[in-house]
Amino acid sequence: MNNTELTGKVHSAVYHQCQRRGYAAPVDVLMDIGVLSKADYENWRRGKVPYLEKVCRTNLHKLSFIMKQIRVYARKSGYKESFTVYKRWGKGKKSPLYFSKTRNPNIERNYATHYVDAERIAELKKTESENE
Repeated sequence: MNNTELTGKVHSAVYHQCQRRGYAAPVDVLMDIGVLSKADYENWRRGKVPYLEKVCRTNLHKLSFIMKQIRVYARKSGYKESFTVYKRWGKGKKSPLYFSKTRNPNIERNYATHYVDAERIAELKKTESENE
């Protein structure tokens, strides 16, 4: 897949996530575009995988490009950045999870940042309260 096609898929995934639930998460975008399987994501969340990039089905150059396109679309759309802490699922200590082998703080922050569409969340809440 070339970068133009990939850009379209990433932007579409971010848009559809925000329409559905009011925010987009990079890990969900990676699953939506087929770079990360749900099983691999769940294994990472359970601490069975040392870092998320290890189970992504593309190279680091493409991952970096995907992450940049998520940020580009989110900023262009006026979404608010919201840092989210990812911790291990399951029993035992809820230790922090890592996205990259290097644990570079900038890379980790980019993966852990969700993009929030405040207007859409308000619409979803209004619809929810009307249906009660």
